[in-house]
Amino acid sequence: MTGWDKKMISKFLGLFSHDIGIDLGTANTLVFVRGKGIIINEPSVVAINNRTNQILAIGQDAYNMVGRTPGHIVAIRPLVDGVVSDFEITEQMLRYFIERVHRETFTILPRPRIVIGVPYGVTEVEKRAAQEASINAGAREVYLIEEPMAAAIGARLPIQDATGSLIVDIGGGTSEIAVISLGGIVTSKSLRIAGDEFNQDIINYARNKYNLLLGERTAEEIKINIGSAYIQNEPAEMLMRGRDLVTGLPKQMPINDKEVREALSGSIAEIIDAIGFTIEETPPELLADIMERGIWLSGGGALLAGLDQLIYKTTSIPTHIVDDPLTAVVRGTGYVLEELETLKTVLLDADFRPSM
Repeated sequence: MTGWDKKMISKFLGLFSHDIGIDLGTANTLVFVRGKGIIINEPSVVAINNRTNQILAIGQDAYNMVGRTPGHIVAIRPLVDGVVSDFEITEQMLRYFIERVHRETFTILPRPRIVIGVPYGVTEVEKRAAQEASINAGAREVYLIEEPMAAAIGARLPIQDATGSLIVDIGGGTSEIAVISLGGIVTSKSLRIAGDEFNQDIINYARNKYNLLLGERTAEEIKINIGSAYIQNEPAEMLMRGRDLVTGLPKQMPINDKEVREALSGSIAEIIDAIGFTIEETPPELLADIMERGIWLSGGGALLAGLDQLIYKTTSIPTHIVDDPLTAVVRGTGYVLEELETLKTVLLDADFRPSM
């Protein structure tokens, strides 16, 4: 089949499909549909019956089962630190989201073009896994973009100008720090410390200090409700409920914002150290731009109260939170879809598509 034939088939399939941008995150998957905006924002969780290998639920329904299922039903995350760890489950999850996007259009065989955000520095094997999972789930073309680049585009930073922009994207599994100029990443740092690690820090703190075993969802609620990185004007407190490791019985006790800051301090310090390392590696000309424009925070971790204040205090560089930081990456993938020819240079490589 000639290249012209393949192009015509691709255009024909495109008549019945929506182009999709996906932030395939460790904690949440967000889906942007060209012309419609963000229509899916659900946990990256799949519930499976181990006896039959049947998938019982995907997304929010599966997340609601976490910690509440019988032994033969497990709720798993098919992505670890932002990359595919379970190929088949990731494929099933992607197929589910693609079919949901096309459900209202009564498309028999959707074949969308997809742009997926992946962590900076992923290996060729990890890239291939994301691409093949998307193709097997029904995509006709797959493009990959590094998450800090997508976040910067979503924040509408001038990534194609000859000026430096410093973006810090703190997601569920990874924190990505990157200096971007002229459509490329000049210097960067990627850490496996992010929102999930914050939850684990709270679990460890409660276990070590109070002999109290918390569930992951409880730790996340504490982080969201009273978590902070810098002293706040008003103290906050809430009850944490778990199992007493001494008696084995249920137990509840209060925890305050000062204790949560103490629990998170180690992980936050590592992120700030990585920001400092990235600044040290930045060419002086771009550093002058960053001093003027500031540091931009995106991802769910950007919502941790006082994090911007702590970074400013440590680096002396103005620090800003992008508008709607949770959706910055997926909005960036959506903008790339709309300006694909113009922004192809920011993608990791040429598109990946099946043979026709």
